[in-house]
Amino acid sequence: MKERALIVDDDPELLGILKKYLENHGLETITAANGAEALAAAPSGKPDIIITDVEMPRMDGFTLCRRIKDNKVLADIPVIIMTGKKVSEADHLSGYGYGADDYVVKPFSYALLLAKVKAMLRRAARGKKKEAVKKKGDLELNLEARTIKIKGKPVKLTSKEFDLLHTLTANPGRVLSLNSLLEAVWGYNTADYNDPHTVEVHVSNLRRKIGAFGKRIKAVAGHGYKFE
Repeated sequence: MKERALIVDDDPELLGILKKYLENHGLETITAANGAEALAAAPSGKPDIIITDVEMPRMDGFTLCRRIKDNKVLADIPVIIMTGKKVSEADHLSGYGYGADDYVVKPFSYALLLAKVKAMLRRAARGKKKEAVKKKGDLELNLEARTIKIKGKPVKLTSKEFDLLHTLTANPGRVLSLNSLLEAVWGYNTADYNDPHTVEVHVSNLRRKIGAFGKRIKAVAGHGYKFE
């Protein structure tokens, strides 16, 4: 399976060039014109790496990086930030504080960008192999195959149900608000969409499918849900 890059830039010409270059070198690509579009596309697009510009409308690259790293489902995705010459060293340091993994400064060599992408993907792949299967009591989650087993028996989940279960079990004992789940699992900007019914319906369906194990997903009135 080819690895996938999410490229984010409000310059359609550069976006097209990078898309073609990376695809010619063996990667799949998806694109977004700003950080808000990228954050919405990432959960379903499942990129292995994100390459983002800094200065963009709606949501800039630094904010996108912070939102990615604060998102329990997306946090492990490496992020390369593309900056202009006017971006200061202090801004670069701030970007690392937001969770950026590396930088390239425009104008940059496409070969250099590709080398950085390949190096990060190799490191990320080694990390994924170590944590491909996670166990929580009778539950076994295979993060690569995106499958689960309860007491050794496979249980079929939708993509969102899998992401919801993974997010909850990755934060045992922690109350996750409805808004944080909408952001982490669905990639919604809760300033634009915050319907709690979306989460409630999926939790209900998830509990039904995983049987007695679903009792460990607790509703916290007025707040959200937690996994015990």
